Amino acid sequence: MARILIDLPEHFLFSTEVPIYITHINKAQHLDNAALIALLSEARVRFFRSFGYDELDVEGVGIVVADAALQYKSEAFHGETLVFSMAPADFNKYGFDLMWRVADKASGREVARGKMGILFFDYAAKRAAGIPEAFRIKIGAPAVVA
Repeated sequence: MARILIDLPEHFLFSTEVPIYITHINKAQHLDNAALIALLSEARVRFFRSFGYDELDVEGVGIVVADAALQYKSEAFHGETLVFSMAPADFNKYGFDLMWRVADKASGREVARGKMGILFFDYAAKRAAGIPEAFRIKIGAPAVVA
């Protein structure tokens, strides 16, 4: 079976802490995979809010998570606080990959890593939209070559 391998950037632009509640735990007594996806969604919302945006209004357009990949590194348990670190990468005309790493705050142990493909989307027109220039500048992203 081919394994997903994800290379992370050296530096992350944003990080946030989220505690693991008992509702995030599965029968095996560790962080449930569906709960990790939900926590990543929370971290993504916080990423956009840290720049003053709502996911439905990033300079007049919204976003869609177009794809996602993750690689588990270790278990996580009830009572731990996870640090979600994020950095945008691989920009194209319509979006970018939001790279992420999750680690236990107390030990630094890496729990998981991955990426979400972020697509800018015009909900009124129901079609992909270009990356808003003001957003690109605000996060320090390179200009996209057509």
